[in-house]
Amino acid sequence: MAKSFQDKAKSLILLRERRIREARKSLWAFCKLLSPDFYKDSRPHLKELCDTLQSVHQGDLLMPDGEPYRHLMINVFPRCGKSRTITHFVAWAFGKNVEERVITCSYAKKLATDFSRYTRNMVAQDKNLPHEIVYNDIFPKTIVNKNNSAVEMWALAGQYFSYKAASVTSGITGSGASLIITDDLVADAETAHNVLALDNIWDWYNNTFLSRKENKCLEIMIMTRWSKFDPCGRILESADASKWFVLKMEAYDEEKDEMLCPTILDKDEYMFKKRNMSDEIFMANYHQISIDVKGRLYSYLTEYTSLPDKTEHIYARIDTADMGKDYTCCVVYKQCKGKAYVIDVYYSKSPMEITEPAIAKMLSKNNVQECVVESNNGGRGFARNLKKILYEDIRYHGITIVAKHQSKNKEARILSNATNVMNSVIFPEGWKQRWFPFYNELMSYNKEGKNRNDDAVDTCTSIAEALLMLNKPIFLGRKNRIRFVMD
Repeated sequence: MAKSFQDKAKSLILLRERRIREARKSLWAFCKLLSPDFYKDSRPHLKELCDTLQSVHQGDLLMPDGEPYRHLMINVFPRCGKSRTITHFVAWAFGKNVEERVITCSYAKKLATDFSRYTRNMVAQDKNLPHEIVYNDIFPKTIVNKNNSAVEMWALAGQYFSYKAASVTSGITGSGASLIITDDLVADAETAHNVLALDNIWDWYNNTFLSRKENKCLEIMIMTRWSKFDPCGRILESADASKWFVLKMEAYDEEKDEMLCPTILDKDEYMFKKRNMSDEIFMANYHQISIDVKGRLYSYLTEYTSLPDKTEHIYARIDTADMGKDYTCCVVYKQCKGKAYVIDVYYSKSPMEITEPAIAKMLSKNNVQECVVESNNGGRGFARNLKKILYEDIRYHGITIVAKHQSKNKEARILSNATNVMNSVIFPEGWKQRWFPFYNELMSYNKEGKNRNDDAVDTCTSIAEALLMLNKPIFLGRKNRIRFVMD
């Protein structure tokens, strides 16, 4: 009997040691050991999240060129354990490298300090029972410095600084980091609809937060996909998009009729939320479809790979800037069979002394025959100067410049002509790369809410209106003779 008891005790000791060794090697094993009630094999999305975090941290997740990813973007639904897992990940990373320096940021200071507190308390957890396994059993050399343990900024033993918590727009001075984490920089749908607020967040992220990165720093961004202009959206539209590994998890797979994790969000609760929540907020939270994609004005824009053999006319439409935040937009297009094939675009915030000669040169280069300038907001003077540059400086006389006043409500015109733009204004293949700011405005313009600019949309709307006039009948005389006119 005594031998049997000793054998059992020895087996338990060996099992305990094996679990501790596994937790040192594996983030998933670490999470299961310290929080077994939450991290279960029946929640495979948590294992995928843990495995991805570990792979990025160890440099095992590789880009197509063979270099390791140093940027990880996590887009998952609320309450699925993302923040809790990141807390465990940071504690595990400290165990792997006591010299790790971490900065985390959320939209509110309380969230950021809560994140910091949970991590610090996990590392410093005391044992309640002798057989209990706590953090110190797994990583005995990683200890919180009791003389430097304030929740906003604390250090591990032997380190000057290990962890700092911050909120959006707060200053982060004197602290460099080897691991930076943002968790929900955009608070809610109200912020997501406010492009100025999103601009401020983006400015803070680039000019304050990123300045704390050290060489080879690992960056993790966790966010609900609210908007094309949230940090995730801007990064994914930038030249650096390929440097980011994106882990996206939707709450429900409609094709398979499967919930991602029924124990956290079952289908009944999912359907309840779908019925009662705003559609745009529901899609952003549970399917990572940003509100401006769901509610954007143009669901698609048509492209061409080659121009028609014959074109009827070459036109240009210009919307001039009236304030510094606006763009001067000029679109040159070839008209054929009631369609506008865009061949060139000028889109700039530069002052008129720059835009006028630049557009004049573009009109001449493309052999434009007629150019309509919206005369509102200084457009009449712009048209007059454009004509002077073309006729006297460039000596291009094959063009007619028309200044046209627009008296109709701009928003109503834009909304009512959206389908016409999608069906009749056709863009060249690769236009996103050629004219990205112009493309970005068109593809992110919302039917509702605040939009930063409308210059590209307004110009394309005026083209669609002109094309509609091609088929507008004019009745002449008592016999209803008909002719068709162009605006």
